[in-house]
Amino acid sequence: MATVEMSFTPLPAHVRTARLVATAVARRSGVDEALLDEVRLAVGEACSRAVEAHQEHCPGEPVQVALTGAGGRFEVVVTDHVAAPNGTPAAAGQPGGAAGREGQPGGAGPAGPLPVVPSELGLAVIEGLADDVEIARTKAGVIIRMSWPSADPDLAPPGERA
Repeated sequence: MATVEMSFTPLPAHVRTARLVATAVARRSGVDEALLDEVRLAVGEACSRAVEAHQEHCPGEPVQVALTGAGGRFEVVVTDHVAAPNGTPAAAGQPGGAAGREGQPGGAGPAGPLPVVPSELGLAVIEGLADDVEIARTKAGVIIRMSWPSADPDLAPPGERA
């Protein structure tokens, strides 16, 4: 199966679209139905992190997602393009990251300061949902690569082949 690539404006509403597309591509790639909720949740978490970081640092830059099903694996790569001023990536919930705005973790809410939720919590959720996870913090941003086992699409019933 070829790679499906998408990029979207960093708005929370687009995270839902990314989850739906990822679930559809995972299904067509032969990911077991029992794992589709995990795919949907992990992609949603990774995209939400990227959207939050982009909204703070580079709202004009799109979030990128690549979905590939090949070689018995379904892989999702979510890329943000947020680098901290010193060239190291800034992720949501980290100093220099996207936390601290009103209504956001670490920001001021109606009842005062909101607790800061460490970005590692979201990464722990992703690691618990995906079969294999790699997180690369580059000078250009953060890349989250997740994968799950999938069946060979050529072995799928004729009506379900890609």
